[in-house]
Amino acid sequence: MKLIIVSGLSGSGKSIALETLEDCGYYCIDNLPVALLDAFVHQSMITNQRLFQKTALGIDARSQNETISQFPATRKTIAKLGIDIEVVYLQAEPATLLKRFSETRRRHPLTDGTHSLSEAIELERMLLEPLAREGDLLIDTTHTNVHQLRELIHNRVDAKDNRLMSLFFQSFGFKNGIPLDTDFLFDARCLPNPHWEPALRKKTGKDAEVIEFLRQSANVGNYLQDVIGFMDTWIPRFDAENRSYLTLSVGCTGGQHRSVYLVEELGSYFRDSPHNILIRHRELE
Repeated sequence: MKLIIVSGLSGSGKSIALETLEDCGYYCIDNLPVALLDAFVHQSMITNQRLFQKTALGIDARSQNETISQFPATRKTIAKLGIDIEVVYLQAEPATLLKRFSETRRRHPLTDGTHSLSEAIELERMLLEPLAREGDLLIDTTHTNVHQLRELIHNRVDAKDNRLMSLFFQSFGFKNGIPLDTDFLFDARCLPNPHWEPALRKKTGKDAEVIEFLRQSANVGNYLQDVIGFMDTWIPRFDAENRSYLTLSVGCTGGQHRSVYLVEELGSYFRDSPHNILIRHRELE
């Protein structure tokens, strides 16, 4: 049986994630207190395995803090029952969350007479720290819209073969902020920049002219081989620890040329591996 715990900051997209999993055939329940998690597994999942073969539960800060702190121990107990349990944790930068709540006029669940919206967001981040530390998959939705989040959840969670680790390669631009959901981050700003070539400025790392420009640079080739060598060395180590997800991010200044080219090359190289390969170009979307 498969059990996915969906958690994260209010406004980061937890409801969208649960709705997507429900569309993928998961039995979904939102806002289940951690104190009831063990009882739910024994009284529902174990006794009715057919109905709850694929289950997703939403857990958030509306649970009491003392019960949230019990989650790591509860997870170990559930795993001993032979249930494949994973934690998907969604987050976003505070400024983005503030904007989303202002635009939708929603009330943050932790705002009250003593806590402003910004204080409630920080308080929630602290309360959910035990769940964040348990996260198998961290998703940063700062630069992600609803449709992109649905695609990420479908491709990274539902479409992943449980026997294989999911490798996610993403490009980004440093000028728009570093992604929060990454395991390894590589900085490609030291490489020749096609932006300074007028004929290449409006093209991307997917275009043949940019690809040819970058392939002519020995530094670009050496950089790519160093990253491949690093990943070839360490992917098997993570795989041996039964890691489900691994995210590698490559950044350049604008996220249009160098990082896109390198991510495409990495995806092409590892596509013949037994792992589930996914690619995203944050700034091109």
